Amino acid sequence: MTLTCLIRYEIDPFQLDAFRQYAENWGRIIPACGGHLVGYFLPHEGTNDVAWGLIAFESLAAYERYRLRLKADPQGSENFAFAQAHRFILREERSFVSVVDGTLGMPAHALEAGA
Repeated sequence: MTLTCLIRYEIDPFQLDAFRQYAENWGRIIPACGGHLVGYFLPHEGTNDVAWGLIAFESLAAYERYRLRLKADPQGSENFAFAQAHRFILREERSFVSVVDGTLGMPAHALEAGA
């Protein structure tokens, strides 16, 4: 994937379960519409009102095709309506980023004792 849409959500921290359900719904919808879902991430430690979604695409043109399919998808429309009805998303920002070669998915290497 050459392009990743990074979505930063400011969420109501008292509605974390509602946002979790919203994110889980995208887990089915996004791939069906042509997006490569990297994942949704909820706050765990520290700031409690910021969450992220990452969706990868081959190109900006692929993203535009995905957006058209998503707009026409009944489950996608239903999930957007769920978010609007429950008002757990206070703000949403989108940035498009590309990975630096050799940095994505690098496994951890444990140091040997005494090394």
